[in-house]
Order: sequence, then C-alpha cells, then structure tokens
Amino acid sequence: MKYWLVKSEPEVYSWDQFVKDKKTYWDGVRNYQARNNMREMEKGDHVIFYHSGDERAAVGIAEVVTTAYQDPTTDEDAWVVVDLKPIRPLKSPVTLATIKSTKGFENIALVKQGRLSVVQLTKKEFELIANSE
Repeated sequence: MKYWLVKSEPEVYSWDQFVKDKKTYWDGVRNYQARNNMREMEKGDHVIFYHSGDERAAVGIAEVVTTAYQDPTTDEDAWVVVDLKPIRPLKSPVTLATIKSTKGFENIALVKQGRLSVVQLTKKEFELIANSE
C-alpha cells in the first residue's frame, strides 16, 4: 500500500462536497510530476485530503478506488484521473503550520514540493497526520 496527499482549494472542491458526492474522479492535474504520482496510485491506497488556499490543512482521509485513466475533462492524452472515495474526516484539521513544526515531517513532500497537488507520503507521515487528532 502507498500513501498520498491530494490538494484542493475548498472553494473549488471541498471535503464536505466530496463526502456528499461519495466518490469523485480527481481531475484538473496539469503538472507532469503530479500526473506521474497519480499513475502510481493503486486501488486501496490511502490518501490525505488537504485544503489548500487560505485554509492550508489536512481535513480527511480517502481511498483510491480506481487506478489512473484518461482525464474526461480534456482530449489531451497526457492527463489522467483516479477515482477516490472519502473514508472519514479528521477529528480536527492538521494545519500546514503544525506539519512544519512537528518532528517526523522534515522531508514531507507537502513542504519540499509545495506546489504539487498530488504527492506521495511515507507510511509514517500518513500516520502522523491521520492520528494527530
């Protein structure tokens, strides 16, 4: 199993909307490294759902339910989506400031590659966020 973090601005697509939808395809990724990360996602992988923008906080846990396939929002073959379903919200958001100041997150891709919308996490990083409640 692999672990991931996906970012979304809550005004564009929020955790609450994701929960209402019960499942979504993760589209709009137009960065090759983020796209390559999505291509590596496997069914059953766990994902931290992170609100970017002003909020900057991890807010929930999701699961990959379908591996990468052609992004239906574009005709360009270069872009893919994966299907995700929500598992549970975090009891309280884990802010970027908390992540930056917590031991164990020194090399987290969220900080090291802050502009990427899809990054891989280590199991330890995932567990620190998921259990930091």
